[in-house]
Amino acid sequence: MLKPLKFLLSPILIGLGIAFLVLLIKPSLRPDFWPLGFPSNDQPEALTQAHLTFATGVQKSAPSVVTIYSESFNNQTSYPQRSTQELGSGVIMSKNGYILTNYHVINNADQVIIILADGRQFNNAQLVGFDTVTDLALLKIDALQLPTVPTDDSFTPQVGDVVLAIGNPLNLGQTITQGIISATGKQNIVQSSHTNLLQMDAAINVGNSGGALVNSNGILVGINSAQFTSKRNIEIQGIFFAVPYSIAKDVMDKLIKYGRVVRGYLGFSANPVDKSGIAIRDQLTPVAGMQIYNLDPLGPAWQAGLQDRDIIFKIDGEIVTDMQQNLEKIANTLPGTKIDFELMRDGKKKTIPVTVMELEPI
Repeated sequence: MLKPLKFLLSPILIGLGIAFLVLLIKPSLRPDFWPLGFPSNDQPEALTQAHLTFATGVQKSAPSVVTIYSESFNNQTSYPQRSTQELGSGVIMSKNGYILTNYHVINNADQVIIILADGRQFNNAQLVGFDTVTDLALLKIDALQLPTVPTDDSFTPQVGDVVLAIGNPLNLGQTITQGIISATGKQNIVQSSHTNLLQMDAAINVGNSGGALVNSNGILVGINSAQFTSKRNIEIQGIFFAVPYSIAKDVMDKLIKYGRVVRGYLGFSANPVDKSGIAIRDQLTPVAGMQIYNLDPLGPAWQAGLQDRDIIFKIDGEIVTDMQQNLEKIANTLPGTKIDFELMRDGKKKTIPVTVMELEPI
């Protein structure tokens, strides 16, 4: 009886010994719990995930954002005395010193001081020109090879995009705040069809005005402008505005070329309508035209014969599908140019030529 048992035990013991040696040599084959009580030294690493950061975008754009001090002096005394000092920010747009900011930052200033992110100071910035409609101003400093903000003319900001506001709030030094674009195409804030503001919730405080609004890659999205204010005494949070880069660039180019912004003027406001002529209240319905309202009784459109409630569906042969683009096209038309408007009035089609006039500055 013992001989067969002995015969069976020998290969079993040999097999267990070989398995033990294999597990010692190959720790990856060990089970989570060893029957003999030996712990595994090769525990799996904890799962990790790279943290979300916008540091690269900030590093690309922050060096181009400057601090602006504007000072005015009281000349009514025997010697000039400093009377007021405004704080703001600006964005370097070219290596040779063109800087965009808000007009209200430098309005009525006798001296404009620019301090770069690297600490360099320029005490006599030149005012190239300004535009009260968009609240933008263009400054120039005598410098070369300056850090410029990254731009992309093909980039179109969309609701939901992450944005970073860069500026010097309350003179605390350069600061970054983060948010998203809440809405685009805001015109009723400034009562002008020539300003198409971006709404975002990246915090803007005193000193941020004129600074850069960039996306997560550091590309310029707009020029920070203002916080929403209400006539009623209510607390408002998370509603801030910026002038889109496309408009800011257009203003800058005109100020460099002409020293002022020349805009075409027709003398009416308009609302988008669908193919049935019904006013559009959302951003999903395709635009098929625009309906005139608030017609200026002395403006060129009225003089040519346009009327309130006319629905324009073509401008110079181009179908109206993006009302803001068409209004910007009119604004960029040189005064004295004739534009043909194809419209519907009382169910009948009409074509009326209108001669563009120049929009008078505010």
